[in-house]
Amino acid sequence: MSIQASCPVLGFAAYSGTGKTTLLTQLIPILKDKGIRIGMIKHAHHNFDIDKPGKDSYELRKAGAEQMLIASQKRWALMVETADQQTDPDLQMLINQLDQDKLDLILVEGFKHVPFAKIELHRPDTGKELIFPNDDSIVAIATDQADVMQTSLPILDINNPAMIADFVLEFIQQTGSSSSVTG
Repeated sequence: MSIQASCPVLGFAAYSGTGKTTLLTQLIPILKDKGIRIGMIKHAHHNFDIDKPGKDSYELRKAGAEQMLIASQKRWALMVETADQQTDPDLQMLINQLDQDKLDLILVEGFKHVPFAKIELHRPDTGKELIFPNDDSIVAIATDQADVMQTSLPILDINNPAMIADFVLEFIQQTGSSSSVTG
């Protein structure tokens, strides 16, 4: 399977508690300062709401609107109910929802079992197994214990967002603006 996009797509895959969101909140401003326009897709393992009970958009969606778009002069958000869906959302479908003409890079948090280019985040202290031996779409490993890694993959310092940003910038240059990004 290949992910189709007009800009590079790079995932950050790890087990819960490894620090994906923490790293991304440090990495994104570094990339933005370098002029990279970023689209972000985050996988959630549970029900979630972006609006609150009592707010009009929440009440209208809960009343039965299958798609609820709320907009202001500063932002807009689209909530789509997928009550009949029995599996995780399709990553390609989510990528297709982004306005890729206004992006240089799509970052994906999660979707670790989907084959596309990903940086694996690994902290041996969590006791979790490495993903990369069973996933050939892992392009690098970010860890806090590089000395225990047995791989030919690039090893990045998970606590050094600037180092990871340099890797991401190189990934963008190597991947370019191809219409198909494969892992």
